[in-house]
Amino acid sequence: MARIDPNKLTLEERVVQINRVAKVVKGGRRFSFSAVVVVGDGAGHVGVGLGKAGEVPESIRKGVEDAKKNLIKVPLVGTTVPHEVRQQFGASTVLLKPASQGTGVIAGSSVRAVVEAAGIRDILSKSLGSTNPVNVTRATLEGLRSMRSAAELSQWRGKTLRSVIPGQPAPDAVGGEARDGR
Repeated sequence: MARIDPNKLTLEERVVQINRVAKVVKGGRRFSFSAVVVVGDGAGHVGVGLGKAGEVPESIRKGVEDAKKNLIKVPLVGTTVPHEVRQQFGASTVLLKPASQGTGVIAGSSVRAVVEAAGIRDILSKSLGSTNPVNVTRATLEGLRSMRSAAELSQWRGKTLRSVIPGQPAPDAVGGEARDGR
């Protein structure tokens, strides 16, 4: 898969979590910071990064750089995702389900940051297992990366497919004429 150039996109960044870690040394405590950052253009491109440094602004800057290196393209159907996905990363599991128009983003703070940055406006989600923001954001990103649109699947399988999500505008059939898929 080709790498997405972050310079061609207008990316907005959002800090999900800042964590302070103390290392005890002979002279006292030494603090360092880690920041989980999400970047996205609100039109299907999103990335998650982790930055670590001795100062908060520096860790956020490093997190943004890391997130720009890990940009992905998310397939959208109207204002939601094409299908349900359950993704695990570490001890965290994230369930993402398509929702009808007007539902909004029903998600915890870590998942919400990722899906809103991607431009998804209607989605149902549930975080299962560990709620560590690092693992939850990575599980969400991997779940979005694993999604396939009806166009991709129809091309791959050589069949006529179309995505039917209740409450979402019906796209035209891919690879053939439109049929009612209910």
